[in-house]
Amino acid sequence: MTASPRALITGGAGFIGSHLAERLLREGYKVRVLDNLTTGKTENLAAIAKDVELEVGDVRDQPFVDYAVRDCDVVFHEAAIVSVPYSVEQPQETHDVNLQGTLNVLQSARKRGVKRVVFACSAAVYGEEPTMPKRETMAPAPVAPYGVEKMASELYLGAWSALYGVETVSLRYFNVFGPRQDPKSAYSGVISIFVDRALRGTTPVIFGDGSQYRDFVYVDNVVEANFLAATRPGVSGRAYNVGCGAQTSLNDLLGMIGKAAGTTLTATYQPARAGDIHASLADITRARDELGYVPKVSVEEGLARLVAHVKRERAGAS
Repeated sequence: MTASPRALITGGAGFIGSHLAERLLREGYKVRVLDNLTTGKTENLAAIAKDVELEVGDVRDQPFVDYAVRDCDVVFHEAAIVSVPYSVEQPQETHDVNLQGTLNVLQSARKRGVKRVVFACSAAVYGEEPTMPKRETMAPAPVAPYGVEKMASELYLGAWSALYGVETVSLRYFNVFGPRQDPKSAYSGVISIFVDRALRGTTPVIFGDGSQYRDFVYVDNVVEANFLAATRPGVSGRAYNVGCGAQTSLNDLLGMIGKAAGTTLTATYQPARAGDIHASLADITRARDELGYVPKVSVEEGLARLVAHVKRERAGAS
């Protein structure tokens, strides 16, 4: 009888990591989570707590990372400080978490004989280069420390794949949304904030004129991409865009969320923030052809699911 594969998810008590943990358990994996619980929450793992091994610690702590990686076949490296504005304000701290943390994971993966590392990269690596859609073959041009840290991490992954026999895959996430994305967090995505405002009847804020657009991707699609990246042969050393391949402006988003919530949303507009990118759209051809990735949940369907989820949560809490 073949032993169940064992996975470590850094940042596994966070938004994406907790959804990934649920999927891996359904696929028969034994799951260990490393999280310092700064932005991750044990509540995110409540439904699967008895089935997940939680190690509370920090990716900046090399000996602890080394301990957490033991006996693992695959590592999903999700842990990060994901705020672009915060990286502009505190580049040393985000460097230590986002880049040094990745190097710590890779060092431990090599030492412990991990078969594959799947890394949560970001569309921020493309920066403001105006060509759309974004393709993996484009030269990186990050405009904020966060994007620099993600790009440098991806280059480390490529080196580990070439030099040390550790298989690595980098997933360049576009704008991920879904349940468990905390609207009160400084790191939260615009959708979770807009949904929160819509259901509270308060006015959302848009930085800029609202014409800026994003490739929003529901969290279940991102989890699917991670699973494929961990299991597909012949993809080591590669980077893949993870989005829907469709653009949605922030003004359009307001209308779609208002419709899902049964209300009309009107925004307050403020000046654009330093480091924010005006336009972002993924070409997902490579991920489709090499990983078999097809986003199954549309933005509209994802928004409907998210609004329903938040309504259920609030009804249960009242």
